[in-house]
Amino acid sequence: MIAIGSDHGGYRLKEEVKKYLDEMQIKYKDFGCMNEESVDYPNIAKEVAKAVQNKKCEQGILICRSGIGMSIVANKFRGIRCALCHNEYTAKYARLHNNANILAMGADDLTTNQAVCILRMWFASSFEGGRHEERIKLIEEIEDENMK
Repeated sequence: MIAIGSDHGGYRLKEEVKKYLDEMQIKYKDFGCMNEESVDYPNIAKEVAKAVQNKKCEQGILICRSGIGMSIVANKFRGIRCALCHNEYTAKYARLHNNANILAMGADDLTTNQAVCILRMWFASSFEGGRHEERIKLIEEIEDENMK
């Protein structure tokens, strides 16, 4: 199950992403927004991050105009590794090396086709472990020190 959410600036791209998920028969839960009326992106990002954090959803997708605000909010949650990806390369390495569990994208920077290519790479890539496992442990230690 994938948690997906956007603000009003990312709404159109989110709807296109949902079409791709439907075509691929990937189940998702839409946390909003449900139209192009102005909303506060932190509220949407919070719900998606909590769904992933609480393991109600395996991964998440967040979309706003730049992807920056959504990724900042998501990364405030322990255990969330949200990566803002602009292309297939960043999507691949977010998964391979960082075991990212939420993908953030910027609707103003991407066409639907580009977003779908990023998603394909995201889903095709999985954590390599090995030397990267130690780095994830370091991230978790930093969370333990600073997220009290």
